[in-house]
Amino acid sequence: MAKKPSKIGRYRIVRELGRGAMGVVYKAEDPNLDRLVALKTIILPDDAGVRREYEKRFFLEAKAAGKLTHPHIVTTFDCGEHDGTVYMAMELLEGTDLRTRMMKEGVTALEAVEIARQVADGLGYAHERGIVHRDIKPGNIMLNGGGAAKIMDFGLARMRMSDHNTSTGMVLGTPRYMSPEQISGQPPDHRSDVFSLGIVSRAR
Repeated sequence: MAKKPSKIGRYRIVRELGRGAMGVVYKAEDPNLDRLVALKTIILPDDAGVRREYEKRFFLEAKAAGKLTHPHIVTTFDCGEHDGTVYMAMELLEGTDLRTRMMKEGVTALEAVEIARQVADGLGYAHERGIVHRDIKPGNIMLNGGGAAKIMDFGLARMRMSDHNTSTGMVLGTPRYMSPEQISGQPPDHRSDVFSLGIVSRAR
């Protein structure tokens, strides 16, 4: 296992929060604003040409996500590159994601309706601005102790592969929650997010 970095860009690493196929998420301190953030690092491809395209896509998606200011969408503060690692600094949330909640406790019908309402509100706001999430699933919905739901990882689902791969039939998303368009490798739009939210709502 790679040694935990002490610093990425200006951010001082506090501890690791989790890791997945795309990279590692850290709890980090932003000394400029004296606040804690969730710092998500993205693993870049080794091929130089693909890497440049990946970086370009990352910063475009991060810029789009950074324009979303809504109570049910995690706020993106910053993005950058440091020693070959690209990162995105986001609002640090206290709570648990819906996937973990469903596995440990489950949710009541009333809770499911309220969570779906909040997520739909956030998605509607993003869709009005031409931004599609592409990977709505329980693991991308964070719940705090007060019953508020927030959508995580706007802009990151599309980072899993290039436009070229996606346009030639590669599947983009989490199969269990994907719309028929995504399953068949077609370009998703806002309706795909709505379909995925419907699947999440039925997964109690």
